[in-house]
Amino acid sequence: MYQEITPMGFGIAIERGKTLFKDKSEFQDVEIFESRAFGNVLTLDGLMMTTEKDEFFYHEMISHIPLIAHKNPENILVIGGGDGGTVREVLKHKSVKSIEMCEIDGMVIEASKKFLPTISCGLDDSKVKIYVEDAIEFIKDKKNRYDVVLIDSTDPMGPGEGLFTEEFYTNVKNSLKEGGIVVPQSESPVANVTEMGKMYKLLKKVFKNVAPYCGPIPTYPGGYWSWAFCSDDVEVPHCHKKVDKERAAEIAKLCKLYNPRTQTSAFDVPNFVKEIAGVE
Repeated sequence: MYQEITPMGFGIAIERGKTLFKDKSEFQDVEIFESRAFGNVLTLDGLMMTTEKDEFFYHEMISHIPLIAHKNPENILVIGGGDGGTVREVLKHKSVKSIEMCEIDGMVIEASKKFLPTISCGLDDSKVKIYVEDAIEFIKDKKNRYDVVLIDSTDPMGPGEGLFTEEFYTNVKNSLKEGGIVVPQSESPVANVTEMGKMYKLLKKVFKNVAPYCGPIPTYPGGYWSWAFCSDDVEVPHCHKKVDKERAAEIAKLCKLYNPRTQTSAFDVPNFVKEIAGVE
């Protein structure tokens, strides 16, 4: 039985089957195992990262909300995301010309390619260039390069800890072209209240426009997750009139969760989430 118990004293349990991959990289313990309920499951340092059955909840939300909000997303950076799910979703956008992925742990990439093929299937696409290195260093000299940056990172501990600093997000901001958008995953407003609050205080120091949007993820702590929409030039897409409905409808045909209404309804977050993020 796989179990993940949060510091708050609750969590998830999944009946596990055969272990497909288990090794220790330079950075973390990497494991993929079979499960009857969720297909193959990837964990890092024993913490849930993704499953074949419910990965689309996360990957569609981190990808399509910002790409549809951007007028013409062509050059995309994915930081983290070694399982490949975010890259796969970004490739669904016809306007995208190039995707760079910077993942610190090459073992995650190789294990995902072998044991999570439905998730990692876009990593060998000709539009994708993979950098196996530390994103903190990678981003420092990238100026005016990307339309959208997606930060598909682990929690603020271990190899992901350095991705939660003002210096890092300032460098990410500097890597954007005019009209650029950044979306990092921003933790669970149920299970990671303290961490989420600190993150939004940090993001608001760097970006003019910051707002949370939320969605369900069955196998993540609390079952409810958030992402932060960040930009200096682009307003948060609350208004349906501002959404490119034609592009949203085309993407929706390729998705299990996302549809044109998701583009704006995801930002209609509960009051307790607004309080945690410090937004009105």
